[in-house]
Amino acid sequence: MRTSSRLLALVLSVSSVPALSQEAPGRPPRAPRPRGDGPRYSIEQACSDKAQLHTIAFDGLAFLTGDFALDTFLPPGKVSDYFGFQFLRDVDAAEGGHNTSFLTRIADNVLAVLNADQKAALVALAGAQENDIRRFAEMRFPLIRAFRRNLEGDLPAGSRGLDRAAVAKASADLYALDGLLAFQRAKVMGEVVRGLSPAQREALARLKFGDSRTWPDLPEQLDRRSLSHEVHVAVMTYASEMFSWYAGSLEADTYFCPERHGMYFGGFGMKTAPAMGKRNYSISTSLTGDSGEAFLGALTESQQKLVTDLVDLQRKDLREIVDTRRAIATELRRFQKGESADREKVLSLSRRYGELDGGLSYLYATAFAAVGRSLTAPQKIALAGMRTTDPNAPRGPFIYSSPIRMPQVGSTDFLFEAPVRVGAR
Repeated sequence: MRTSSRLLALVLSVSSVPALSQEAPGRPPRAPRPRGDGPRYSIEQACSDKAQLHTIAFDGLAFLTGDFALDTFLPPGKVSDYFGFQFLRDVDAAEGGHNTSFLTRIADNVLAVLNADQKAALVALAGAQENDIRRFAEMRFPLIRAFRRNLEGDLPAGSRGLDRAAVAKASADLYALDGLLAFQRAKVMGEVVRGLSPAQREALARLKFGDSRTWPDLPEQLDRRSLSHEVHVAVMTYASEMFSWYAGSLEADTYFCPERHGMYFGGFGMKTAPAMGKRNYSISTSLTGDSGEAFLGALTESQQKLVTDLVDLQRKDLREIVDTRRAIATELRRFQKGESADREKVLSLSRRYGELDGGLSYLYATAFAAVGRSLTAPQKIALAGMRTTDPNAPRGPFIYSSPIRMPQVGSTDFLFEAPVRVGAR
């Protein structure tokens, strides 16, 4: 298909989002930038029209060529992500941030520095959060199912489609739990940070933020046999995030990768699931952009417009998401200084974050369904050919990255508009 002039303008544009992280009085300096001439990761870059368009298009491709099971895949680090770890991944000078060993290496280095009591605090936190961490994953299932039903035309009798307000409320409930998990993590990690000895701080200072070449390769620091899989994953996540939180900045905490929002459409199932269980495996950093552009190129101009219009439709809410993330991250950082963070403020902001993300997800689901309904048979074949498949990759469904049996998902009719009553005024 010919690429529209509008699409070309969006792809080639410099971000139209004004600078969101300029240094200002009272604001901490920016976290380190990557070295050399590589991409300059920042909030501005993540919000840019080009990054957002390619990511949305990639999600569209994953959604239209995937299934419910692959839509459920979610990296554990995408939950309560206010601790700078995503920025740490993206700015790594060794470009190892998207290698499957990256998190393990920094987590083991941090755990090697902590004493027994400090490690026990993280293990206790993981045990206390285990059920809610799983509940977060399960709360995503009704939204995923409803978006699939909308794509397939499986609507409640008389309904015209998804109900934006209902989707936003379900997302707000999900993010309220996300905020609670983040608050609990920050409280415990803040206590550990404040209790670090001078020798421990010196040891952590040798582990450079943004340069994994300074991280020694260490043996495992936890006895897996004494922990459930879920607790082990949580502790490793906490240890890695505690480093990026301690060594990073407010701007690093606020930062997100473009894939952070609308995480119901199988993008991670297509991009990240094939890496599971593979040691020292690097996930392609160009897959999203390349596949997103190829997807758009396979569409007609009217189909492209359904996708490209999303960049403008979400712009205001995306700006508010940045502000909301910064407000949450600011509150959580109080724990590092021994101050009291406002739990209700974090939960209220988290609910608003969820409403905003739910609105974005509604827009994506509606546009993708419209594209899907208009695809010709040759287009469907072309899109299927863009999806690289590994027969040995896990198929899901998943609780985060762990395969499970197909879950029982209750009625999702509540996420759709009420049936239109004939003759109603």
